[in-house]
Amino acid sequence: MNMNIISKYLQFLRKSHHYTQEDLAKKLDISRQAVSKWETGMTVPDLEVLLKISKLYNVTINDILEPNIQPRRIIDFEHITTIPEKELRELLKLFDTDTLVTALMGASPETNSLCEKLFPDVDFKMVRNSIGRVRIETVEEMQKQIIAMINLQSVEKEI
Repeated sequence: MNMNIISKYLQFLRKSHHYTQEDLAKKLDISRQAVSKWETGMTVPDLEVLLKISKLYNVTINDILEPNIQPRRIIDFEHITTIPEKELRELLKLFDTDTLVTALMGASPETNSLCEKLFPDVDFKMVRNSIGRVRIETVEEMQKQIIAMINLQSVEKEI
């Protein structure tokens, strides 16, 4: 469960239904501040509120906690190299260093070089060494999270 993706997805759902944070708060009988905390990744709605949200947006609770974002911009992790560097840097900043480095363990040397160029203050070799060996499933999961965030950001721009 990635808090960044959940928060962005909750924000996307709200905006795609043309609700303000205040509108949503009233519909759910909660404070606007609670909505803001979800959308900034500080908290996740409790189960009762998740149920209300799922009914309001006609999605499952699982869809909210593990969004299945349809590819709009990229379908493969290697395609991050097609995104303008400034935009990619901002997108990748949404993830912690360990997540990024783990995702890069399954990437080409070109993709690794690009990310090292984008984040010159990060010692990628040292972080890789501190992480150690990871299962390929973990690498793939980190890559999927980054792909999902990129595609979600793309969909948000269309709203």
